[in-house]
Amino acid sequence: MPGFEIFSKEEQKEVYDVLETGVLFRYGFDNVRNGHYKAKSFEDELSKKLNVKYCHLCSSGTAALSIALASSGIGAGDEVIVPPFTFIATIESVINAGAIPVFSDIDETLCLDPKLIEQKISNKTKAVIVVHMCGSMAYIDEIKKVCDKHNLILIEDSCQAVGASYKGKSLGSFGDAGCFSFDPVKTITCGEGGAIITDNEQIYKNAFAYADHGHDHIGNDRGLEGHPILGVNYRICELNAAVGLAQLRKLDWIIDKQRKTKKMIKDALSNCKNVRFRNIPDEQGDSATFLSFFLPDEDKTREISKKLSAAGVDSCFYWYDNNWHYLKKWSHLKQFQSPAKLAIQMFDNCPDYNKTQIKVSDDIMKKTLSMLIKLSWSEEQINERIKNMTSALDF
Repeated sequence: MPGFEIFSKEEQKEVYDVLETGVLFRYGFDNVRNGHYKAKSFEDELSKKLNVKYCHLCSSGTAALSIALASSGIGAGDEVIVPPFTFIATIESVINAGAIPVFSDIDETLCLDPKLIEQKISNKTKAVIVVHMCGSMAYIDEIKKVCDKHNLILIEDSCQAVGASYKGKSLGSFGDAGCFSFDPVKTITCGEGGAIITDNEQIYKNAFAYADHGHDHIGNDRGLEGHPILGVNYRICELNAAVGLAQLRKLDWIIDKQRKTKKMIKDALSNCKNVRFRNIPDEQGDSATFLSFFLPDEDKTREISKKLSAAGVDSCFYWYDNNWHYLKKWSHLKQFQSPAKLAIQMFDNCPDYNKTQIKVSDDIMKKTLSMLIKLSWSEEQINERIKNMTSALDF
C-alpha cells in the first residue's frame, strides 16, 4: 500500500485507450469509443471480485458514502451511529446528508464495538456506519445482528479495506451498501475515485441516478434521459477509471505481498514482551495494509513513537494526536466551523460534540501505533526496519 507505488505499463495502456478515443466522459459517445468503457469495466470486474450484484463507480470514497446514505433513504434529522476513529470524510458525509452523527466507542479491533452500539440507539436512529479501519475488519456479523434486530440500515465504510474479507465474504458486502475509496494513498488508486456496492436493486438504481444529477440513463440521447430523482455530480472520469482498472487487476498480488511483509515484521515483534497486537477477527481476511499494536500506556507509546521516528521507521502513526482520523482533534466539528449554517444545527437532537464521551476509545487510542505496510520495500529494507523496531521496543 498504496497502489501508486506500482504504476507501470498496464496503467499506461488503459489511459492511452481513453486518450486515443478522446472520450473522457463515462456516458455516451458510443460511436467513437472504440469499445472502451473503463468505468463500466471497473464496475463489472469489482462486482465479480467481491461477489456482489451491483457496483457503481464514482468520484471519491466520500462521494460513495454520500451516495450510499442518500440511496438508502437517510437524510434530514436521521441519526447515524459512527465510530470516533475514522477518516473525517465518514462524518462529513453524514453531516452533508443533513443527518446527525452519533459516536459509539471502538474496541481493540479499532472498529465499532458491537456490544456498545445498542446504548446509542434512539427513536431517531436510522443507520449504522461501520468503518473497517486500517485494512482490517470489525466484528461485522455481530454488528449486522444488532442492525437487523433494530431494523437499522447498515453501511460499511470499507474505504481502507478493499480486498479484505471476513470468513470468506468480502468486506463491504455484509451491509445494505458498502463503500470504497481509490484516492492516491489507498490500496489501489484511480488518482481520485470511489465505489458503492450492494445486492439491493433499488439502492443501486438510486445510486446510479443520484450520482449523475438524477439521470435514469435510459436511451442513447442524454438530452432526453429522464430525471426520476434529484441528484448531484459524483461522476468519475474515464481517465481515473482507466488507472483504477489496471490497479484492480493487480489487487490479488498487492494483498499477497502486503500479507507476507506484515507477517515477517509481526513475527519479529512477537518477541517484544511489552507489545500487544490489534485484535483481528479473521487473520486470513486481513488486507495487511497496516500493522497496528498496543503499548502499555500513553507515556510509553509517545516515547516509542519518537524513538521509532528517530530510528528512521517512517509511516508509523500515533492516531490519538492525528488531525484527520480521531474525534479528539476535530475542533472544526465540535465548533461547527463551516462557511454556512449546517442543517444538523437546526434539529433539537443535534449533539454538543464538545461533551461527547468516548473514554473506551481514548483508552485504546492512547496506546495504539499503526505502521503502514509498503509495497516498495525491498527485503533488505524490511530486515532493517525489523532491526530498528525491535531495538526501539526492547524495554
